[in-house]
Amino acid sequence: MTHITVRGLDHIGVTGPNIEEAETFLFEAFGVEFIYETLNRSQPPFEGAAVEQMILGPAGLSISRIRMYKLGTGPTLELFEYDAVEVQRPALRGCDLGWQHIALYVDDIDAALARAVAAGAEKLNDPWDLTRAEGGPGNKFCFIKAPWGGLIELITYPSPKPYEQDTALRRWKPPVSPSVSG
Repeated sequence: MTHITVRGLDHIGVTGPNIEEAETFLFEAFGVEFIYETLNRSQPPFEGAAVEQMILGPAGLSISRIRMYKLGTGPTLELFEYDAVEVQRPALRGCDLGWQHIALYVDDIDAALARAVAAGAEKLNDPWDLTRAEGGPGNKFCFIKAPWGGLIELITYPSPKPYEQDTALRRWKPPVSPSVSG
């Protein structure tokens, strides 16, 4: 059997009800940068039985727009807009089965939370201290809800975490950007 190595997370797919509104929120809240557009309204939509099967979607859906964004030093965000809004369900809750939130590492959680709320996010809790295996001075997280309902966790852990004493393995942490370090 061939050994396969996963090198890392490439991108996160996000569906918004309106791509311009979602893009504006992502730009204002998190400073995403537009990279390219895969699909726009001047092109034929992605639709049909094969597309429905591929994304576990209901009959009649069509993908009308897809754009890709750079987000800090982590994976990219792929933003989708569908035309079949009458068959879309609301976003998952954190307790529902499946992939249920994305977490964004931030250096200043209070400033990041304020920026996201100013851009249209709903604050779900004030920053909480990380505890147990993740605890340490300044290690915190909080949740917000995007305007279309998706859950986003903001997290920071500037201090070493207790789990690091028990294993050489480490969580991924983005490098400090030049604008933060200098």
